[in-house]
Amino acid sequence: MKYVLVTGGVVSGLGKGVTASSIGVVLKACGLRVTSIKIDPYLNTDAGTMSPFEHGEVFVLDDGGEVDLDLGNYERFLDVTLTRDNNITTGKIYQSVLEKERRGDYLGKTVQVVPHITDAIKNWIEAVAVIPVDGQEGPADVCVIELGGTVGDIESMPFIEALRQLSFSVGHDNFCLVHVSLIPVLGVVGEQKTKPTQHSVRELRALGLTPHLLACRSAQPLLESTKEKLSQFCHVPAGNILNIHDVPNIWHVPLLLKNQNAHHSILKQLNLLDLAAPPALQDWTRMAETFDNLTESVRIALVGKYVNLADSYLSVVKALLHACIACSLKPSIDWIAASDLEEDSAKLTPGAHATAWETLRNAACVLVPGGFGDRGVRGMILAAKYARENSVPFLGICLGMQISVIEFARSVLGLESANSTEFDDQTPNPVVIFMPEGSRTHMGSTMRLGSRRTLFQTPDCITSKLYHNSEYVEERHRHRYEVNPEVIGTLEEAGLKFVGKDDSGRRMEILELPHHPFYVGVQFHPEFKSRPARPSALFLGLILAARGQLEAYLDRHQNGT
Repeated sequence: MKYVLVTGGVVSGLGKGVTASSIGVVLKACGLRVTSIKIDPYLNTDAGTMSPFEHGEVFVLDDGGEVDLDLGNYERFLDVTLTRDNNITTGKIYQSVLEKERRGDYLGKTVQVVPHITDAIKNWIEAVAVIPVDGQEGPADVCVIELGGTVGDIESMPFIEALRQLSFSVGHDNFCLVHVSLIPVLGVVGEQKTKPTQHSVRELRALGLTPHLLACRSAQPLLESTKEKLSQFCHVPAGNILNIHDVPNIWHVPLLLKNQNAHHSILKQLNLLDLAAPPALQDWTRMAETFDNLTESVRIALVGKYVNLADSYLSVVKALLHACIACSLKPSIDWIAASDLEEDSAKLTPGAHATAWETLRNAACVLVPGGFGDRGVRGMILAAKYARENSVPFLGICLGMQISVIEFARSVLGLESANSTEFDDQTPNPVVIFMPEGSRTHMGSTMRLGSRRTLFQTPDCITSKLYHNSEYVEERHRHRYEVNPEVIGTLEEAGLKFVGKDDSGRRMEILELPHHPFYVGVQFHPEFKSRPARPSALFLGLILAARGQLEAYLDRHQNGT
């Protein structure tokens, strides 16, 4: 197995995940099979209990793993299906070591960070690296490892030491280190400063790891004099100093790497030049340039709880992008804080309230994504009601689906107190309830997680037609509340149709409102399986409906064209 390690220095948030994903894309374009591992040095076992405000979205895998959003980047860029074990955390490592200690596996020895924790890290990496993730048999050729955080962080020290040992044990020709660093420009001087990167590399070398390539993040392309200085003081050949400057969209990053011959430097270090072909990135180039040249846009109102941090809905944003590009459109996302739509906001912050409603009314479609807790729920209900009553295309995901059920029960059935027991456990009309198998005492990994099959109840529904499958669809889930099966009959008699259910027939998965251009709610998260070349069917349907093209699209595909 060949390893490419991506580390970061100077500051966090430099785009190590995109860099690691892009390296994988270029190597895959050279004909190599690639897998990925993300190391997160935090003590949490996984990302499942972390706040979207602090950590961005929680990405869900097929096997139910709740992982860092960077694994979403890996899956989208490399078109692979990863497992929960591809995300290593300090919590997982310590938990596995302590379980061994309790079983007596260490035969009474003193359990220490070195060698026990570092050995556990190395063993985990080597075991996961050989798991195929691309649908083929046998291990991949290259494993790209991203070490989260910044070099010098206390919590990442055991991982740095383990990776140093790994580089030594696998041999020089099987290990390549790419260090991502920042080249800032001070406004007063206007000069590209290399000193932060010099210090970062010095710190890395002091810990026993020497970078083979530098990936330098900057606003503008690096000057040759800057490259020469970095080469001289960081002991990296000038040809191995890559410049990842700001680009119009992140699909340009693999092209930047290819144009700077990053693949040649990495392949040479890994002794793979004889096996690899020149990178075939024609489709990737076409995709990046197509996005750059789009002029027509579609306005999408995204009504959510965590709109102050775009990364909270990263996969939703990417899925919208994939769908828009398939329709030759540029997404124009209007972020609306759900609480700004509420009546209380009209009194407390009238300006924000008026702006939110104006934005909603100007949108071509409305999307209410997932979330937890009662903040902003009344605003989401108002958004769902507006979309339903005004024939505006609407997609509700997870919580968004539950919101549409609550709104329908209140507005159409006249059940003013209808609610979810998540928001009011004493409601006399619980239309959304806690799942029987859920845990009320433990938060982590106690939801309904991972890929599940949804059976279509009729082939004659928009969702079935969009998926081009009259029987079922498999999508990823992350929820602990569900539509109350006791009220399904009443809701359907009033006009709301549940066209998708789980294999038991009691868990509602997809709802549609007939005679509406596009009013769909899904309990699963279709955004997690969206890919640049294969947009999510439901996001595509939302955008087509927003442009008035959905019926023509469905007719074309129904006729086999």
